[in-house]
Amino acid sequence: MNQRLDVFLSGRIKELTRSQVQKIVTEKKVKISGTVKKSSFLLREGDRVEIEYELPTPEKIQAENIPFEIHYCDDHIVIIEKLSGMVVHPGAGNRKHTLINALLYRFPELREVGQEDRPGIVHRLDKETSGLMVVARTTKSLTELQQLFRKREVEKLYQGLVWGRMPERKGKINWPIGRHAKHGERISIKTKKPREAETRYSVQKEYEEFTLLHIKPLTGRTHQIRVHLAASGHPLVGDKRYGRLKSRKQCPRLFLHASSLSFIHPESKERVEFSSPLPKDLKIFLDKIK
Repeated sequence: MNQRLDVFLSGRIKELTRSQVQKIVTEKKVKISGTVKKSSFLLREGDRVEIEYELPTPEKIQAENIPFEIHYCDDHIVIIEKLSGMVVHPGAGNRKHTLINALLYRFPELREVGQEDRPGIVHRLDKETSGLMVVARTTKSLTELQQLFRKREVEKLYQGLVWGRMPERKGKINWPIGRHAKHGERISIKTKKPREAETRYSVQKEYEEFTLLHIKPLTGRTHQIRVHLAASGHPLVGDKRYGRLKSRKQCPRLFLHASSLSFIHPESKERVEFSSPLPKDLKIFLDKIK
């Protein structure tokens, strides 16, 4: 295993930051198989970790007047455009400036829909990913949309730019993924707890060093698209976690955009489809590499 104690705990207790974990360890409230250790202690297979700590009561999420684009809105659902760089919901040490803060300003009734810390949220996008999301305005809509996602009856399509040329014009990647066996803060195909994951792709356009793809994830695992493409040898351009850190051609951010969303409307029971063009910053990068 060989993973630092503080990294292990902060990766599994989402309510605590790494600095908070280190403070708890310093206060000798963490024991490894009955013995107090330092934050830098490397855990091994079979170690039993005990932590004594009372999680603080989270403060109420405040509504904030943060502008965002609405593609569609009715009494049951909202289709919004999430900007790259925006976190979807508050977490440890990050209670402000999230999409939830913005949504509560426009739709205060969302406080009564779903979990307190992620009201109305049916699915998520990574912080760096931009594009379409559906938000439920009623408990009924939330329940039905969550069921659609579980049954894989929601069609999601992304546009992503990857390094190199794909081996086929159309293909699929179906390696199981999970928490990395040694680095728990990362997702990987090298995991001891694999979960089924399938990503399909088709080539949209080829450039000298890159390929623009249409990407369709059939499952919705954390960082699935990024991990699958990186593991295939074609990481997404601008991916600082799973991609190439140094490059002559720097993209301003992760080149991944949720461009299309289609599902059965929870009230009308008719299929609805929404689309979003590539944002300006990604279009500019494409123009540069032409």
